[in-house]
Amino acid sequence: MTDEKRLQTLAVDIGGSGIKVMVLDENGKPLTERDRVETPHPAKPEPVIAAVVGLAKGKAFDRVSVGFPGVVKAGVTKTAVNLDPDWLNVDLADVLSQQLGTPVRVINDADMQGLGAIEGQGVELVITLGTGVGGALFLDGKLVPNLEPGHHEFRKGDTYEQQLGNAALEDIGKRKWNDRLSKAIASLEHLFNYDTLYIGGGNAKCVTLDLPQNAKIVPNVTGLLGGIALWREEKS
Repeated sequence: MTDEKRLQTLAVDIGGSGIKVMVLDENGKPLTERDRVETPHPAKPEPVIAAVVGLAKGKAFDRVSVGFPGVVKAGVTKTAVNLDPDWLNVDLADVLSQQLGTPVRVINDADMQGLGAIEGQGVELVITLGTGVGGALFLDGKLVPNLEPGHHEFRKGDTYEQQLGNAALEDIGKRKWNDRLSKAIASLEHLFNYDTLYIGGGNAKCVTLDLPQNAKIVPNVTGLLGGIALWREEKS
């Protein structure tokens, strides 16, 4: 059996526009560059899984962590608004484990990003801005799973995702999008009374507003670095 202290983890981030992978050591230090391919369209399970397997080819790892854009329960995908309806009740952990020959754990992508970003103190909220809008909530480092605030009503009858997703950004431009984000941050702070807000995802690079003192931008790679914390979280 592989020494527990020397396990290498393949971290996978499945997004609406891209699929990313990276191999991490036991401390979460990258051992490879981040590899990326475009998410297949339509993003049905078979081609997306094939893309993950293709990215994993030639890499050495002992286990796999997957961030998935939807609700995940016990490795089974329950929603996938930004992928395809065929993802309903797919046992992604089992399918990938069989194809890759290693243990696999699957979690909501924002949850995995949060595991890589948080400090573990107080109430911490993570939002991810990309194709859609994801979110994760933590209390003293403990995850409240599958929060999915992006699909909750925000303003003018629209959800956070409808107002701040990539389609909205392209439609209204960065200035108005940042104005909306400022309103969203105020709304989320009143709702969750968090101590710290972390903003990640591919469109975090478009944030130009002056953030509150208790909010910070985290690198997009954090979604992969949370892959190590996922195993610690599950084990604990």
